[in-house]
Amino acid sequence: MRHELFIASRLKLGNKGEANSRSLSVAVVGIILAIIIMILSVVIVLGFKQEIKSKVTSLDPHIKILNGAIGLDNNFAVVDSREIANGINSDPALKRHFTSISLIAEKPAILKTNDNFKGLQFRGVDAGYDFSFLEKNLVKGRVPNIENRDSTQEIIISSVIANQLMLDVGDRIFTYFIDEKVKVRKCHIVGIFSTDFEAFDKMYIVGNIALLQSVNGWKPHIGNYVGVNIDNISNLDNAESLAYQLYGKLALQTYDDEYNTTLYNVTNTKRNNLSYFTWLSMLDMNVIIILTLMIIVSSFTLISALLMVVLERIKMIGLFKALGATNSSIRRIFIFLTHKIIFKSMLIGNAVGIGLALLQKHFHILKLNPDAYYMNYVPIDINVPAIIILNIAILVISYITLIGPSYIISSIKPTSTMRFE
Repeated sequence: MRHELFIASRLKLGNKGEANSRSLSVAVVGIILAIIIMILSVVIVLGFKQEIKSKVTSLDPHIKILNGAIGLDNNFAVVDSREIANGINSDPALKRHFTSISLIAEKPAILKTNDNFKGLQFRGVDAGYDFSFLEKNLVKGRVPNIENRDSTQEIIISSVIANQLMLDVGDRIFTYFIDEKVKVRKCHIVGIFSTDFEAFDKMYIVGNIALLQSVNGWKPHIGNYVGVNIDNISNLDNAESLAYQLYGKLALQTYDDEYNTTLYNVTNTKRNNLSYFTWLSMLDMNVIIILTLMIIVSSFTLISALLMVVLERIKMIGLFKALGATNSSIRRIFIFLTHKIIFKSMLIGNAVGIGLALLQKHFHILKLNPDAYYMNYVPIDINVPAIIILNIAILVISYITLIGPSYIISSIKPTSTMRFE
């Protein structure tokens, strides 16, 4: 152990009167509050990003394979699931990254009761569709039995739509599809979900693709697009890379097959939901601003604490210099001594900050308006590496902050300390 650290470990803080002790206590409290705010800012923003990203990637396929003629009439811009399946199956190395593949069709529809009606989008899916997220967010009932093509009338709706139209599980409702003429299907509500994601809850109902295929006069292998989910969506660039690979595979298949003239367009979830991911990236700037402000506040507090500690021990500084100690050695003693404040503050700040985060994570004490934030509580993601990095950064910055002010010790002369009171 260096002698400076040894001496600092034997010295006490705030033993020169009640006023200085109170001042140091205020400094400790200020730093503790700054650390708590920094920890909560990081875990809350990480929670927001994780929750929004999870909802976007769960409600929308990670990769969409559409007809290149999309934008024209829906009955023309369709895909053949057999052709796409051939392209995927021809590359086992690519296919192993896919967790689910589903033929999907979407069509505007109107739900009508005796007293009310609502326009929305009917999403028809096949048996390959991943219902896990909607199952997790079911309020009551169950998801449609898609494997049974005789149960094509089963649908699930959101609690928002159910409340607007005063519907419940077990109700049967007329669904109107308008093309050249109005087509009506009677649907059976088997479940109600609530994702708190306004864009989806207000606009979508989910049912069997066979119902839309009958409305549009399509064969069982025809839909608007094929949705593919991948095994590692935590890295959005991975979805983009796989989308490019799949696009190349399907383009090559179209070139080699003279009977297949469809040019497919392959998009990924980041491209399809760019507004949400842009909003999430802006949250990073908010965290940077908060961390910067808290670090500035903590730095000034530490500097004040160092100056108070130095003023308390003017005579001791003079004695060290009289015994031959160098200015740099004495500066290190007082930097180490002041670091007792930051260590104490970090222990308390981390304990309180992480404790509050755990309470919010498990009990959802702080609520939010889901119409504005896409969720009904403040989300928390306690990322251990991020918290460790934050604490290391606090230690490094606090040490660097104290180097400059510690030079005040160089101006203290042994002869003048004898007259200091």
